Amino acid sequence: MNSASAQVCDCLVIGGGPAGLTGALYLARFRRRVLVIDAGKSRAAGIPRSHNHPGFIDGISGEALLRRLRTQAEEYGAKIISGTVLSLNHEADEFIAETTAGRVMSSRILLATGITDKCPDLEVMDASAVRNSVRYCPVCDGFEAIDKRIAVYGPPEGAAGKTRFLRVYSPFVTLVPSGPHKGGRPAGRGDFAVAPSPAAKIVATDKGVEVALLDGGVLRFDVLYPAMGCRVHSELASALGAKCDKAGCLAVDDKQQTTIAGIYAAGDVVSDLHQLVVAEGHAAVAATAIHNGLPLNLADSP
Repeated sequence: MNSASAQVCDCLVIGGGPAGLTGALYLARFRRRVLVIDAGKSRAAGIPRSHNHPGFIDGISGEALLRRLRTQAEEYGAKIISGTVLSLNHEADEFIAETTAGRVMSSRILLATGITDKCPDLEVMDASAVRNSVRYCPVCDGFEAIDKRIAVYGPPEGAAGKTRFLRVYSPFVTLVPSGPHKGGRPAGRGDFAVAPSPAAKIVATDKGVEVALLDGGVLRFDVLYPAMGCRVHSELASALGAKCDKAGCLAVDDKQQTTIAGIYAAGDVVSDLHQLVVAEGHAAVAATAIHNGLPLNLADSP
């Protein structure tokens, strides 16, 4: 294929979240031509403040972390552009990506496309309440909910595990069903409370979250954790035949390579442990494997 009108790189990184930017940083420091195409929808951007990312004693917001990672990657030569990958194909030894920013030809692909959480319908009385009172990852911020009134909203059969996990942090945890119980109330209800009927309406206010139940009751909470699953953005690789699990997470080897040779994946698109440091670790492994798998880029003699 004629590459005259295409951008050419050693590795195209798809996604500008913590995984994609860490991968770009490593590849740039390996003196590789690396291009990141970023749709600007990183899940990390919605983190008000992370207190479990090593090195930030006072915590760091997701947006601040992304800015730092982007600046660091660009400092070493990574090119980062805004856009969306529309399709990905494989011809001979090259991958061809058609994007909103033009065609890109690359020897390797690092998918860092992440996930999108499925959100409940909310009536928002106070916009800041959504950011501060609606959380998705108890592994990330359950510690900040110590002794608070916590609701976990979702199908009872799937939400019980998250509800029980949060009992580590508070005795005031309630599973609020999104629909009727199947086969009776969830097992382990002695560990946590269960709302007497499904939610009819959820309202985010300046004082937290208010849940109106179908039976007419009203419950009030400081924090709401939806447990409704997520959409995994693995379509670009799965369309080429890459294997995924039932949730859509890509299967990878110990070098983060998918079942399609030359396509690597890192972060939430791979793992259901949705953690910043997990994504960054995946990316470091993948980027090193990508570099070692390409022809050696010998430095020129002075």
